[in-house]
Amino acid sequence: MEKQDLAQLLAEVAAGRCSVEQAVDALKHWPGEKLGCAHLDHQRRLRTGIPEVVFGEGKSAEQVALIMQRMLAHRETVLATRVDAAKAAAVTDLLPELTYFPAARMLAANLPEINPQRCRGTILVVSAGTSDEPVAEEAALTATALAHPVSRLYDVGVAGIHRLLGQRQVMEEASVLIVVAGMEGALPSVVGGLVSKPVIAVPTSVGYGTGFGGIAALLGMLNSCAPGVTVVNIDNGFGAACAAHAINGRG
Repeated sequence: MEKQDLAQLLAEVAAGRCSVEQAVDALKHWPGEKLGCAHLDHQRRLRTGIPEVVFGEGKSAEQVALIMQRMLAHRETVLATRVDAAKAAAVTDLLPELTYFPAARMLAANLPEINPQRCRGTILVVSAGTSDEPVAEEAALTATALAHPVSRLYDVGVAGIHRLLGQRQVMEEASVLIVVAGMEGALPSVVGGLVSKPVIAVPTSVGYGTGFGGIAALLGMLNSCAPGVTVVNIDNGFGAACAAHAINGRG
């Protein structure tokens, strides 16, 4: 949509020839902003309820900074995933308004206030072991950035199942559970057999040789005998949080 097209659309709304709803629908498909290294989709939240998020891995610090600078100009919540500490330091030198969350390996700015009235309840992020924490924190911070109340229950894997069983009330109080596990990936099946809430399973690449970089956990979760367990890709805490957002949101 060119500037004159936008001006014409607004004039149509002002004259009563176009409803606000029709204008919003037209803006859903407004083309993005072209940069030398990227084509930004500023209308993504309007279409999907989730803003565009920068995948930091494989991009230079300068590219991440340029993209996030343009996103900050729109005063939206801004996120970048898979950013290591060295790259984050370089980016925040250029954009000091960004905050780096090392546990989640994410950069963020303009995080929203949490409004429980707009959600069905709390998203609970459960992890099997401490080594799964980076993926679990990616999920937790993403859900927070999408304005959901988030709780954490970490290091409760099946090797010490009593740790999980002692937290039944915490799990029952959640509206959606994101369950993160590597190794054999058994934890989501156990959780799915204990609660009546949606369970989103996240396999991680944590494990020894026959874990094949998370494939063993992925296949274990896909073959879960607990009905209703949904599985996202290996190490995809971000995707799990977006799915939980769709389940837990009310508008």
